[in-house]
Amino acid sequence: MSVDVERIKKDFPIFEREVHGKRLVYLDSAASSQKPAVVLDAMDGVYRDHYANVHRGVYTIAEEATQAYEGARAKVAKFVGAPSSSEIVFTRNATESINLVAYSWARANLKAGDPIVLTQLEHHANVVPWHILAAERGVELRWIPLTADYRLDLSHLDELLDGAKLLAFSAMSNVLGTITDVAPLTQAAHAAGAKVLVDACQWVPHEPTDVKEWGADFVAFSAHKMLGPTGIGALWAPAELLDAMPPFMGGGDMIRDVRLDGFTPNDLPWKFEAGTPAFVEGVGFGAAVDYLEAIGMDNVRAHERAVTTYALDALHDRFGDRLTIYGPADIDVRGSAISFAFEGIHAHDVSQVLDEDGICVRAGHHCAKPLMRLLGISATSRASFYLYNDTDDADALVDGLTHVEQFFAL
Repeated sequence: MSVDVERIKKDFPIFEREVHGKRLVYLDSAASSQKPAVVLDAMDGVYRDHYANVHRGVYTIAEEATQAYEGARAKVAKFVGAPSSSEIVFTRNATESINLVAYSWARANLKAGDPIVLTQLEHHANVVPWHILAAERGVELRWIPLTADYRLDLSHLDELLDGAKLLAFSAMSNVLGTITDVAPLTQAAHAAGAKVLVDACQWVPHEPTDVKEWGADFVAFSAHKMLGPTGIGALWAPAELLDAMPPFMGGGDMIRDVRLDGFTPNDLPWKFEAGTPAFVEGVGFGAAVDYLEAIGMDNVRAHERAVTTYALDALHDRFGDRLTIYGPADIDVRGSAISFAFEGIHAHDVSQVLDEDGICVRAGHHCAKPLMRLLGISATSRASFYLYNDTDDADALVDGLTHVEQFFAL
């Protein structure tokens, strides 16, 4: 089945509007995706028809809300291949998922001198929590470098993993589009005695996902990058690992009993979900999963490969060496995010001029300052394609960048 972009765009209310009198060309899905009407309607339905706090009430609308929320958890679990919905912990986003691992598992298991292995292409969400832990506990941070073609340099992986307690890496770079081969990295880490955390925030919206095949210990992802709402994400981990971890936050709903001399935590996954959860957003998350499953993730990936290949070729043909594109040239090992730079034109200026043509691209360091320093730049412009983009959008980007070049040549 091919992806019918013309039909898909009709499912997204935002594409009915114009920007500066031009059609909206949204190329910033790596930051946050747009939402189809079915997601908006699902959330509106909760507010209108059965809004009541979940897990607490025994009256009809409370039970309906709880059923809808837990039903969404089951959908998310199936979508990523989790053996049980109890292994899906709803968080605020992938950042909170990673912090949950850092504050719960890592603080319970790591001591001064224990090595954590990261990569040089990580988002700040998979860097800063470990810097905080290093300052607090004295753990050692080691870094997997990059090759000249923007892939992980694994030539010294065994040495880096020697004695390591955790390997944490992105399945797909939000800047370079680089795809990492999760399963072999996981096997190498486990052979060295290390746990594995995968930041799958850029992967899950674009590729079929099976956490069992990966074999990782923790997988973090967010709803808002996969057509769902902001304010909710997920952490997957095996039940036995989650059971052994202390609670992340304390409060209501995460307890089975509370006494003056202590407390007993709740069963999984609620042990890690203190307070009133984002249950309306959870229902929206489930609706986004339904939408993506109806299209098929193999179809999403195939469509994005075609559009990204077309865009890369068009950019090379139009601008040649005048435009630097960062990321692997091989489409088999890259996603649909394209970071680029004109020499002498700041990324923010590029984005502002493109906006005049209704084209939305991200400009900045993309929450990856260590990577930017490694590349020797302060910022890039980034166009990221998704299932609602097509070659017409790629052509609009190329034409818009021609206007940018002409504007700054005056």
